[in-house]
Amino acid sequence: MDYQENYRQWLTCLREEDPLYGQLVAMEHNESEKEESFYQDLSFGTAGLRGKVGAGTNRMNVYTVGRATQGIADFIVSCGEQAMEKGVVIAHDPRHMSKEFAALAAKIFSANGIKVYTFPDLRPTPELAFMIRHLGTVSGINITASHNPKEYNGYKAYWEDGCQVSSEVANAMTKCIQAVDTWTDIIGLTAEPDEETLPGEIILLGEAYDRKYLDRIEALAIHSGDELDLDIPIVYTPLNGCGSKPFRQMMEDRGFTNCQIVPEQADPDPDFTTVGYPNPEDPKAFALSETYGKKMGAEFLMATDPDADRFAIEIRTDEGDYVPLNGNQTGYLLVNYILEGHKTAGTLPVKGAMAKSIVTSDLSTRMAAAYGVEMFETLTGFKNICGIIPKLHREGYTYLFGYEESVGYAACEDIRDKDGISAGMLVAEAAAYYKKQGKTLWNVLQEIYETYGCYCELEPNLVLEGIAGAKRIGRMMTALREDPFTEVAGIRVKKAIDYTNGYEEIPPQNALRYHLEDGSWFAVRPSGTEPKIKFYFYSVAENKKAADEKGSAIKDYVLERISSVE
Repeated sequence: MDYQENYRQWLTCLREEDPLYGQLVAMEHNESEKEESFYQDLSFGTAGLRGKVGAGTNRMNVYTVGRATQGIADFIVSCGEQAMEKGVVIAHDPRHMSKEFAALAAKIFSANGIKVYTFPDLRPTPELAFMIRHLGTVSGINITASHNPKEYNGYKAYWEDGCQVSSEVANAMTKCIQAVDTWTDIIGLTAEPDEETLPGEIILLGEAYDRKYLDRIEALAIHSGDELDLDIPIVYTPLNGCGSKPFRQMMEDRGFTNCQIVPEQADPDPDFTTVGYPNPEDPKAFALSETYGKKMGAEFLMATDPDADRFAIEIRTDEGDYVPLNGNQTGYLLVNYILEGHKTAGTLPVKGAMAKSIVTSDLSTRMAAAYGVEMFETLTGFKNICGIIPKLHREGYTYLFGYEESVGYAACEDIRDKDGISAGMLVAEAAAYYKKQGKTLWNVLQEIYETYGCYCELEPNLVLEGIAGAKRIGRMMTALREDPFTEVAGIRVKKAIDYTNGYEEIPPQNALRYHLEDGSWFAVRPSGTEPKIKFYFYSVAENKKAADEKGSAIKDYVLERISSVE
């Protein structure tokens, strides 16, 4: 059906008292809004669902969430009674409709005879990922739009390995979802059954399970006690999301005595009133943290996004200013501390392994090699980064750390997704460890550059929303493939890699990577979860100033050409 037919079907099938009915009526004469809302079904993939909350097949609402849940339930039922008994664990973040979507999903799974585990309130995405493996469930669902603006919500689907669903599982789920008729097949959606009458058991997970998650994180500690300056001044913000309680408890458990949580951003707020765009990658998200940091003389500032899987920091320079670190730079500090920390503690494994994505800086590869640790590359996303852990085990490696440049870090092999809580613990521990030695995180970052090379890391993106934006992104990628770069900003291209059909051991992805003769490189790929085309520029030089100048020249050259594609 085209968007007009979809719209008319919804207008016919929805009851007038349905909260979404008024939205349908309001868009009747707004063709662009109607088309955006109904031109496609909200696509389900390895990232699950994500979209603006509202009426329409291309929006997050009880009908699109219900249809996806029923399809996943059908897939689990097809896997047999053992899968149904293993069940599903469900969590949610503080966004608009998150609690309602989570409750709806629980009822639909239960109505299909599938055991359900839920939480009494919001929980971080990494805690959900941990619980899948801890409880031995067959699947997990988190209602969250991560770091997206307040208008969005999403639906992350996980499988029994604790990772977000693989392409194979996502494709199988998609077939089941597509077979569901929104208006006749969604069990329990309109009837609102009493939980006591549902065939599948619904189990509420109490605080003891939160403790198990925190215990596992805290077991990652490398140094403790007198080895650390636990009075180091720190500011943390959960950006009005899920991180406040677990982060506070973790810091208390570890003995940190001088950690200030930004009070205006400590409690859940679906409108993110004091931050606007709740993305810790955006330095503007640290505005309030900087205010509190200056008051208390904090050595560094930490932030997690609304579902507490992403993590970012700002560190204080020798001049006393706070500077935001990109995901690569925070990764350097974590890789350095994990390697150095284990070596000084005598716990560095003989055959250690780390993992990073193909668009993440290779400075960390040099760092790992210096400690005799192998760095593996994967496609973007933690279903890929953490997905190689079983392979590493089979080959006799000990997993130490995985990360990607988009402020995602996975330090625990039992939490197979990025985890802002454990990343925060390790950064705080590292800062406290170095402070005992008279060094700050800023000093350590400069030492890393001096030892391994001065890198510039630039990660711009172009936001192109809606149908027109998606088509333009497609034209941009086509233009690059039909007329590839041979030189960039006066530097010859040494090697170009197109991942469309995969490359070496890397599976297919819509991404391009260019290696230049001077050691610089850059990559381009459309985002899988947002209306963006993303760029990753890495340049290396004899000093930071030269690296930054070279990186800016390469970036400007590439973006000028890309922007000319209409």
